[in-house]
Amino acid sequence: MSLGSMIDPEPGQDEDDRGRRRNGLRAFAYGIIALLVLVLLAAAGVVIVTQQLGSQVGRYPNVFANVDPSTRPADSGGQTFLLMGTDTRSPDPTTGTDAAPDAVFGSQRSDVIMVATVAQDGQSASVVSIPRDSYVDIPGRGKNKINAAYAFGGPPLLIQTVEGLTRVHIDHFAVIDFAGFAQMTDAVGGIDVNVGQSSERDGVVVPAGQQHLNGAQALVYVRERYNLPGGDLDRVRRQQAALRSFVSKALSSGTLSSPTSAYSLVDTVTQHVGVDDSLSNTGLAELAFNLRNLRNSNISFLTTPVTGTGMEGDQSVVYLDETAGRDLWFAVNNDQVPQWVAARPQEQLSNTPR
Repeated sequence: MSLGSMIDPEPGQDEDDRGRRRNGLRAFAYGIIALLVLVLLAAAGVVIVTQQLGSQVGRYPNVFANVDPSTRPADSGGQTFLLMGTDTRSPDPTTGTDAAPDAVFGSQRSDVIMVATVAQDGQSASVVSIPRDSYVDIPGRGKNKINAAYAFGGPPLLIQTVEGLTRVHIDHFAVIDFAGFAQMTDAVGGIDVNVGQSSERDGVVVPAGQQHLNGAQALVYVRERYNLPGGDLDRVRRQQAALRSFVSKALSSGTLSSPTSAYSLVDTVTQHVGVDDSLSNTGLAELAFNLRNLRNSNISFLTTPVTGTGMEGDQSVVYLDETAGRDLWFAVNNDQVPQWVAARPQEQLSNTPR
């Protein structure tokens, strides 16, 4: 079955409950590990980024082809990835070398949207989540939820929308498939998170408190939404908490200190990750080298500021705080996120998200 045959006919409308249940975990998996692969490549060392491993990374063509250069923000000098998850209902991988031959971009939703930026000196990074229901201007389409941009025009329109919103230049685009998250979580021996509120799905229980989660439990943790007081905003925080723990575990578990283990881990990641075709194998190697000094403690996890939620027609939407957002994106553009967070510690991801 092709992805196109499983697409909602009205991109701007809410998903049904069944679709949401299936898609939460896939959406998290697609976007969240794309940043991790960069950190893993850096920590494991550029030496393991061989032609073989680099060639396993799926390449998506012409992602920037239809983005008008005259409308784009200036390049700040760092490296910025747009990380996203597609709202596909296919159980098959849709990225990487295992992707189904009929898997295509466009006419799908993007449940997870993150802007991951590495400072020019490679010493710090930020991951800023944009809630999928954010009510924004979509070029040529007017006001709508930001996740409709991908449905309307694929990666180019989503990139245009995010760049227009943030005024941050997007250098690369990355996704990953569902299987990647579960496999990677188990590959590092599970992740440790402080669960603010217990969750359960399909017989898998995630109790409240400090927990060590395997792949199946981690999926339950990051896909929860309806039973959390903040809904999607709380789910975003859970996704970030899982990513933070995931990267920390990979960097501290000793996995990457062993050439054999490091190769095996990155081998697994590269089979599931997909990036735009402007990032060549040489580019991956150079990026890994430039990120060699990046540590988990220097990565800031944030959500773009919001003023609240409301209704636009029959749609539930999130309203962004434009003034506070401009300050945040200015900090991202000027490698000042650590200073921005220091002045607003309450905006940083807490140790115990719901």
